[in-house]
Amino acid sequence: MARRAALLLLLLAVSAAAAAAAGRKEKAGEKVCDKGWECSGSRFCCNETISDYFKAYQFEELFAHRNDPQAHAPGFWDYQAFITAAALFEPRGFGTTGGKEMGMREVAAFLGHVGAKTSCGYHEAPGGETAWGLCYNHELSPSQSYCDDSNELYPCVEGVEYFGRGAIPVYWNHNYGIVGNGIKQDLLNHPDLLEQNATLAFEAAVWRWMTPMKRKQPSAHDVFVGNWKPTKNDTLSKRYPGFGATMNVLYGDDICGQGSTDKMNTIISHYQHYLDLMGVGREHSGDNLDCGDQVAFNPSSESSDF
Repeated sequence: MARRAALLLLLLAVSAAAAAAAGRKEKAGEKVCDKGWECSGSRFCCNETISDYFKAYQFEELFAHRNDPQAHAPGFWDYQAFITAAALFEPRGFGTTGGKEMGMREVAAFLGHVGAKTSCGYHEAPGGETAWGLCYNHELSPSQSYCDDSNELYPCVEGVEYFGRGAIPVYWNHNYGIVGNGIKQDLLNHPDLLEQNATLAFEAAVWRWMTPMKRKQPSAHDVFVGNWKPTKNDTLSKRYPGFGATMNVLYGDDICGQGSTDKMNTIISHYQHYLDLMGVGREHSGDNLDCGDQVAFNPSSESSDF
């Protein structure tokens, strides 16, 4: 009897060890974790995943009017598309850097950009202008084809137009080429994928959030979560970590360095509104909220013009 009990205890111990090994691994001396399909093989997966703290009902609250008859992409955007796209980047720290509050703040910050850039809201609209994010999935009345014939690396394809599409809209042939390479999709030939597939539209946007526009520059993710340490030149240019710098990374002097403008304040308003709806509160918006005085990382004469 004692022998059988000892054997049973041994089997239980082996099973427990195997289960622990499946959920946590040691990699180069660093603990990494597996959380199934959403996040695995990374130290960031040891933190709460996005679906742990950001649920479908909250997505519905943030984008309450996206499927209204007045919206221009009803039925296109949904929570599952966002989570599926986000899961590709959670092992790299998207929404999984730091504790739960930092994760929630980053998701609110990212979606604040998305909401502002896809909104059809206005001040007198039901729920106000911040309640109408994800109203669009493409530019409705493009003023041009956004074809830069001088770009030899990503030349324009005959008959294809490169107007704004996606969750954080992409413009110009070279940018469709760059983003397409990043997410392994032929967007140069098929830019319309970003208005046909919501998961790809979110994936392209998160890729941009997580990826520096140029070497030796930070990503929007880096400047928001505190991975980036400003150089002396950055401080002289009034660039500091925080939400304001995410606008600088993504839009440069189209938004930043122009004082307090409606375009900048609209993005900030969406971010803070989403913080409130997610239960974090706008009082936790963080330092350096705007970029009105910041010099652009990439002046418009040098920028990628996303």
